[in-house]
Amino acid sequence: MTRPVWLFALVLALPVASVAQEGASPAREAWSFGAVLAPTVMPDGVTALYGYVGVPEMGTGFRQGIGGFEVEARAKLDYFRVAGILEGGMRKEVWRQGDASLAPTLSLGLVFNSGSAYLDADNFGGVLLRLTPGVIAGYRAAETVTVVGLVDVPLDLGLSPTGARRIQALAGGGTEIYLGQDVSLLIAGQLGVESFKAPREPAETRLGYQLKLGIGTRLF
Repeated sequence: MTRPVWLFALVLALPVASVAQEGASPAREAWSFGAVLAPTVMPDGVTALYGYVGVPEMGTGFRQGIGGFEVEARAKLDYFRVAGILEGGMRKEVWRQGDASLAPTLSLGLVFNSGSAYLDADNFGGVLLRLTPGVIAGYRAAETVTVVGLVDVPLDLGLSPTGARRIQALAGGGTEIYLGQDVSLLIAGQLGVESFKAPREPAETRLGYQLKLGIGTRLF
């Protein structure tokens, strides 16, 4: 007598489960992968770790989605200038349309520059405060591919009264590809201008650029 009851319950449950899965699918699919730059904002409760190599920097970072925002911590090494960089930042999604989204970013940190001129003849040493406003855009181009667009404007201000500063305006983008097992690969680049003023020297302007090859994973 119990077997028909179980079969009847199963027949009723399957359509309900199917409808629930279809209803949840768009939100789930929108955030289903990404750890380095994608998605534009991590969903609530999701944590990711990533690392990257590139020119002129390499680094590692931590991302956490909290209450509709994302917080991020980064540690970087600019090996052209032998400078260590520590940053903390936030993101907030302000627009979404289908598979496309947009989020402004803001980070604050410190730059500890050795002043090495071995790879950068115009480098100058010191401790500088870094403020970086920016924007990140994302578009899910395929089931396992997200295209990202980036604008960053890092501003470094010397903490000593010498007038030292550096500002970059960089724009570009890249692609983050899902590899499986919550791991994704990023290839990205940015190009722009860099203006800097060494202590007690006139300001100069030159080409600015950033290339990254990164890999990241979601922890939960």
